[in-house]
Amino acid sequence: MRKIHVIGIGAGDPEQLTLQAVRALRGTDVFFILDKGEVKADLTGLRRDMLDAHIPEGTYRVVQARDPERDRSAGGTAYSPAVGDWRSARAGIYERLIAEELGEDETGAFLVWGDPALYDSTLGILEEVLDRGAVDFEYDVVPGISSVSALVARHRTGLNRVARPVQITTGRRLAEGFPEGVDDVVVMLDAHQSFRRYADEDIDIYWGAYIGTPDEILASGPIAEAGPRIERLRAEARERKGWIMDTYLLRRNPKER
Repeated sequence: MRKIHVIGIGAGDPEQLTLQAVRALRGTDVFFILDKGEVKADLTGLRRDMLDAHIPEGTYRVVQARDPERDRSAGGTAYSPAVGDWRSARAGIYERLIAEELGEDETGAFLVWGDPALYDSTLGILEEVLDRGAVDFEYDVVPGISSVSALVARHRTGLNRVARPVQITTGRRLAEGFPEGVDDVVVMLDAHQSFRRYADEDIDIYWGAYIGTPDEILASGPIAEAGPRIERLRAEARERKGWIMDTYLLRRNPKER
């Protein structure tokens, strides 16, 4: 039976791969990579750099396919259906790649940024492919260093404080309000810099973009002070590269409770 590795490759630094991830890479015949277009060619390049750093040349194949476009204008009640349509389109591509490019006795792999269990769709999409019943395979999951772990490490801080909870959410959710009963909030997928609405509160921000790559940018401090700098850095980076991946931790000081 065909076998698939879903490998967490960290936030961008080839040295962030675990020994388990390297072993899985070396046991893979075919790597499937979805091309996000010329603007995000860096993402494909980083994946290839990781393969070059850890696997002998000529021992594997790389198969690329174009990633389907997602309707990013969909909001409100249309958001979840738009994401569902995009995931189904991806499932169709995965199904074709596995059926046509992976032999019955071969092992394939998908390289997932960060950790496959945190804000990534690969596992759900593979389950959808299996549910369709057109192609059969086994798969396993290799955990990776997430952008969240890399972020707090680079800022030399912890993710949570003693006896206090931490919550991981999205910019879309943060825009609806600061989570109740939580003072430490990690925010991912925030295209609209939702932290700005909390600039008048006593909250510190620990922000990072392109974490683990040569383009890494870090900033921290009270939102009122660091926020404008982050907005400027973010705009400049997006203009320069054409895309941005960033994550941040909001830490509300106890007196705000």
